[in-house]
This record gives sequence, C-alpha cells and structure tokens, in this order.
Amino acid sequence: MSPDPEHPPHFLRAAIERDLADGTYAARRWAGSPGDAVHHASGDRDPMPVRTRFPPEPNGHLHIGHAKSIGLNFGLAREFGGVCHLRMDDTNPEKEEQAYVEGIVEMVRWLGWNWGAGDTQHLYHASDYFEFMYRAAEALVSDGLAYVDEQSGDELRASRGDYASAGVASPWRDRPREESLARLREMRKGRHPDGSMVLRARIDLASPNLQLRDPVLYRIRHVPHHRTGSAWCIYPAYIYAHPIEDALECITHSIATLEFVEHGAFYDWLLAHLVRLGLVQAPPPRQYEFGRLNLTRTVTSKRKLKALVDEGFVDGWDDPRLPTLAGLRRRGFTAAAVRNFVEATGASRHAAWVPYEALEQALRDDLDERAPRAMAVINPLPLDLQNWAEEFGTLTSVPCTAPVHPMHPQRGLRHFGLGPRLWIDRADFEAEPSKGFRRLAPGRRVRLKYGLIVECTGFQRAAGGEVESVQARIVPGSRSGTPGADAHKVSATITWLAQHDAVAAELHLLEPLFGVERPDEGEADFRSLVNPDSRRIARGFVEPTLATAGPGHHVQLERLGYFVADLHRHRAGTPVFNRSTALRSSLPG
Repeated sequence: MSPDPEHPPHFLRAAIERDLADGTYAARRWAGSPGDAVHHASGDRDPMPVRTRFPPEPNGHLHIGHAKSIGLNFGLAREFGGVCHLRMDDTNPEKEEQAYVEGIVEMVRWLGWNWGAGDTQHLYHASDYFEFMYRAAEALVSDGLAYVDEQSGDELRASRGDYASAGVASPWRDRPREESLARLREMRKGRHPDGSMVLRARIDLASPNLQLRDPVLYRIRHVPHHRTGSAWCIYPAYIYAHPIEDALECITHSIATLEFVEHGAFYDWLLAHLVRLGLVQAPPPRQYEFGRLNLTRTVTSKRKLKALVDEGFVDGWDDPRLPTLAGLRRRGFTAAAVRNFVEATGASRHAAWVPYEALEQALRDDLDERAPRAMAVINPLPLDLQNWAEEFGTLTSVPCTAPVHPMHPQRGLRHFGLGPRLWIDRADFEAEPSKGFRRLAPGRRVRLKYGLIVECTGFQRAAGGEVESVQARIVPGSRSGTPGADAHKVSATITWLAQHDAVAAELHLLEPLFGVERPDEGEADFRSLVNPDSRRIARGFVEPTLATAGPGHHVQLERLGYFVADLHRHRAGTPVFNRSTALRSSLPG
C-alpha cells in the first residue's frame, strides 16, 4: 500500500489494514445493538468493517490526554469506513455522576466527532451490560474458572506476591464450584457486607504477569448507581468488565493506553473462554496499546486536577489554565486546533512528552487564517495630541479604517475613530529610552497604526514619579492612506485607541499553570510548583469593533496575541477576554 500523506503510517493503522486484508472480522454479525452470541447470530453480517470505541469512566472531566484517544478511535474508524462507539464505562458507582456523562458527551461533540452510523446512535453504557456480566461470572464459576474468596483485603494483597515472588493460593481457591456459585448468588442478593468476599478468576498464581494471578472480578459495594439505582450491590472490576463490553458491542480493535498493557493477557484469556462457552461471538476483539500523550507544564491526573479545583488553585473544572477540554475551549482553543495537535503527535508504543508550546502553535496555525483583527491597549497611558485643532479644526473625531483580516480583503474593513486624546500602552513609551528601545520617547516619532505619525513633545509624572500622561504633535501630511504619508520615516509603529470610542475591557493574560516542564515528576509536591503568574488581569481597552462581540468570539489583538471572549464572564457591557496564546512561539529554533 502506498504511503498516504494525510494518514502517516503507524502500528495501529497497520493492524487494521492487516485485519481488513485477512478478513479477520469479515464474517462477524451485528444484530443492530450490543448483545451476546445468540443475539448477534440473528443479525446480518456486520456492515461496519471496523468498530472502535472511546470508553471514558464518567468520574471526571475529559482532558487533552483523552483528546488523543478520542482522535485515534474516532479518526481510525472514520478513515476505514467504520464507526466508533462512545461508551460510558460506568462500573464504579462511588465516583461516577450523570453530570460527568453529560460533560463527556458535550466535549466529544465539541471536538467534532459523532457516534452515529446510519440510523443508529452508538452511545452505550457499561451498566446496561450488568446482567450479562453476572451471567458470564456464573458460567466461569460453573466451569471452574472463578471462585469466591473470603480473605480480607490485606490478605488478598499479600497473597498475590510481587515480581520477585509467586502468589500464594487462597484457602478458598479450591472450594467446590457449587459452593462458590451459592456464595456468588448470596453476594448478588446483598446478604454479605462490603469487603467480606470477592469473586476471583482462577488462572495462574505463578504468572510473571500480576494481572493473571487470580484477579478480582466482582466486589461487594452497597452503593446506589446513578443509572441502575439500588438494583445491584456487587459491581464488576474494570479488568473484567472492559473486554466483555467490547465483545458485546462487536468492537474489532480495542485501543487503550500503555498502562493497560498488562491487562491484555487477561483480556484475551477471558474472551477466549467466553467464546468457548458460547457466550460471545467469535472472533473476539483484540486490545492494542499506545503511548499516552503527556503535555509539559501541566498535569492530567484526575486526582491532581481535582485537588487543584477543590483547593482553590483554579476556578473550577473549566478554568482556562487547566488542560481539561472544557478549560481549553474556554481559553480559546478551537476544536480544529486540538484535533490537528493530537493527529500530529501520531501513535507509538511509547509515552510522548510534547511541549505545551506545540499545542499553542496548533492554535496559531488555525486562528491565523480565521480570526479577525483588532487593536487593544492592555496597560493604558494617555496621549494628548496638542496640535489637533491645527490639523482637524473643530472635528472631535476623524474616521480610520483597517482590514478585518489582512490576508482576506474580501472580509471588508473595520471602522474606528481618531481623536485628540488617545490611549497607548505604557510599554510603548519610555521617558529615558533604554538601549534598543525604538518606540515613543521625547523627541522621537512613531506611526499610530492605521492613523498618522506623531512626535513626542513631553510628558508628565505623577507624585510618585510614574509617567501619567504623554504629549505629542501630529506630523502634517502623515495620515495613513494619504499621498506622501509613506515619505515620513519613523522608528516604530504602535497600536492605540481613541479615548472617545475605546471600550473598557478586562483582559486575562494567561500562562501555563506550572512553571516547570514536568510537575508530575520529582519529589516536590505539585502544588508547590503552581505558577503564581499563570493569570494576570489587566484593565484595558479594546477597539469599538469588539463592543458587540459575543462569548466565544475569537480575535487577534494586534501585537498582543490571540484572545477569546470568555464563555461565562463576557457581557456586552462588561467584556472579558482571555489570551489564548501569544503571537509567536517560545519554542527554540
């Protein structure tokens, strides 16, 4: 097969291509909904050559690492004419909530993916399979492949051994099958307290893979579930539930991150026995593991993200400094930028550390073509044009125009006024200019972008010594767009706003939440590494063209970066803009 520049080769793509060429799953059947072997036997051959799935646990919010898995699973399914299922892996009632389910659905949709194929929406919940999972558990017990263990939690952990020593058989390992089956049924009926017993697979206590040393399949938890209520008081372990969910949904390629690599052997063991017992159809799915995406200068651990939220380091799960997808969206990252970023990282069997700046560059690449332009002043300093009347008489404002987008003239012009009193940024003036400073200073000329040239004639200081205002004169014949204006030489061009039509705005200047590359590593508490300057709030002004911008509006504020109107705080009368990224990357080279 010739290389496809849009889809560079990697091992997951190669595995799918190999299975399609070999017809591995060509004879499998699909009955229109998930189900066991009998259910699918009643259906036709599966019209989908490939079925993948994205199976988040609804116990938190999705983050940039999840975007990698989403992109791989949905992207590969679409590339090969298949479908990707969205499945809520809701088997742990103690940490899961419906609000997380809704948030997951919203973010996957925001990224531009859908789980529909024909008339079928492939949105599923693992909790819908609880009855089958239990039936499969009874079958394993009856076949001598599982038993009920009544050791304490500490005894269980100790008996598994470690990489240097084999596990020790439980005193309950060889109990009669009928006795284990009776105990399992008692567990389901709620006759035993939490922690008093578990169901374990019976495999190999000497295996070098600890996941094969009789892993726990079911635990007792007298906790209501957000979907099934109090119907169940035993819940399946992830290692047991996940392969069953894949099999019932006719998944072909089960793509997981590297931390599940040791689960692969149990995945194959379980499904092979369930196929042999006639409970799921053959051939079963197969698991493939890829290296997770790690982003520098942030953390993606749900536990650590929750600590940042609960302990007040950030303002909620969608704080624009967080790597959650909701936070990235609020910061101004577009779905296209996130998709392009994760696609560019490819897929490998090794975990990848990607610089945060690479994510920012993906956003610049997307917004450069799309975002309209405007001017803003972050740290305003008054500039008075002393000879205004000589140039413009009694006019209090003269019109100025600028392109909405410099590369797309068809998008038209934006309009704003020039007046005798302006705002410039404090960073654009120095009373005693430092070496290399090229902007406004006493006796120096600069061009006011889209306006005219001014020459500084003086300044005033406040009682504390800070410059509080600047005076300048208009250079005659220098107005932008008029004959001869380009003949005047200046040292720099600066942005500005007229005081009479500038719109007061709150500008949030955002930086990565952590000041170190890998806050997850080392001995220091990650909390101590939080960047105290990750958000600075400036009270400035924006162009009047932004007066009616709604929440989520993207704009490039010239010289300052890409900004977005905040999704929650922005209002027409009180605009709030978040800086998504600066105009230039800080990456070396």
